[in-house]
Amino acid sequence: MSLSVSRRLAAVTAFAVAGLFASTAPAALAAPTAVAAAPTPPDIPLANVKAHLSQLSTIAANNGGNRAHGRAGYKASIDYVKAKLDAAGYTTTLQTFTSSGATGYNLIADWPGGDPNSVLMAGSHLDSVTAGAGINDNGSGSAAVLETALAVSRAGLQPTKHLRFGWWGAEELGLIGSKYYVNNLPAAEKAKLSGYLNFDMIGSPNPGYFVYDDDPTIEQTFKNYYAGLGVPTEIETEGDGRSDHAPFKNAGIPVGGLFSGADYTKTAAQAQKWGGTSGQAFDRCYHSSCDSLANINDTALDRNSDAIAYAIWTLGAATPVPPGQSFENTADVNIPDSPAAAVSSPITVTGVTGNAPATTKVDVNIVHTYRGDLVVDLVAPDGTVYNLHNRSGGSADNLVQTYTVNASSEVANGVWNLRVKDSAAQDVGYINSWKITF
Repeated sequence: MSLSVSRRLAAVTAFAVAGLFASTAPAALAAPTAVAAAPTPPDIPLANVKAHLSQLSTIAANNGGNRAHGRAGYKASIDYVKAKLDAAGYTTTLQTFTSSGATGYNLIADWPGGDPNSVLMAGSHLDSVTAGAGINDNGSGSAAVLETALAVSRAGLQPTKHLRFGWWGAEELGLIGSKYYVNNLPAAEKAKLSGYLNFDMIGSPNPGYFVYDDDPTIEQTFKNYYAGLGVPTEIETEGDGRSDHAPFKNAGIPVGGLFSGADYTKTAAQAQKWGGTSGQAFDRCYHSSCDSLANINDTALDRNSDAIAYAIWTLGAATPVPPGQSFENTADVNIPDSPAAAVSSPITVTGVTGNAPATTKVDVNIVHTYRGDLVVDLVAPDGTVYNLHNRSGGSADNLVQTYTVNASSEVANGVWNLRVKDSAAQDVGYINSWKITF
């Protein structure tokens, strides 16, 4: 980070959200039942991830003690990762840029197949600071993403989405590599990215379990994984804007990721729920020479590696939008706490011939602290009400879902409303966006 268990998850996989919701992406959320048919995510072998870390440690030791931008250790790290991916059947691209008078490298790896118009990407920065080998920051994320990519190859995975992986250079100098990649993507290619998942420091020795809260669908996917383990999570705040998801987010691409903590101090409450030592940093060796192989918590690295695979398998199985016109409202609408009245978010539909289809798709993206309080209806132009969600989901947060509605008796053109009522007190949220596809 810059200065600026699948077998245990089988029960929760069916409840994971399979698609990514983004106005810039042509893919839509899968139907709620789609994930159940997806391949089971693998248990990523911890030994394999640690073997990659050992190689990165050796590379640093043989090249002046680090793997920093512009140093021989970084290029050797890129070469190591590229060789593994080439042998596994990936199409790899080495992208070069210049920063601080030195050549930098990004490595991009594409897995053959999948919808080229709906790309799911995962990445991590591969460079260290000059002070040390950077085994947690960020050998941990880089090794876990690499092993997940190799697991895709071993499984012969054929996801609906096209899978892409990236390893970024010069992150420690200010996200230079990832900014270069995003800034040099043509607009049409950016629009194809349905999501970017970032993994920066996931094996901290005094770990926390932090989930990015940028995109609700991605966030909920990781929360589903950890719910299956019975491990509580917290929203990630320490690294906001400080890692390689930031350039993607700034370009309007949905982002998410995992983090186990850097130099912030673990509180007593966090130590009680996660173990470890309160009053100490999550990583006391952050940006220091002691960020070595001894600076890794195996449990955190194992869990987070499995979580990466879970997300790739789950989100990669999303079903593309069927042919048809889509209309979207991205304006936030606050949902007042009960007993306040319901609120509505309107969409005006024009230019559609005839009636709505029997398979009208409604994508809902609601940020809320207790979705079991919510009643959500689709209201047709003539006032007909189609109930989408009726206080289900218990204490889970957020409602990011696709519904199929038989609206064939409705004229398509007119004002459609998403109506949301909070039916119990003490929880709040807002309609983030919603979309209707004919």
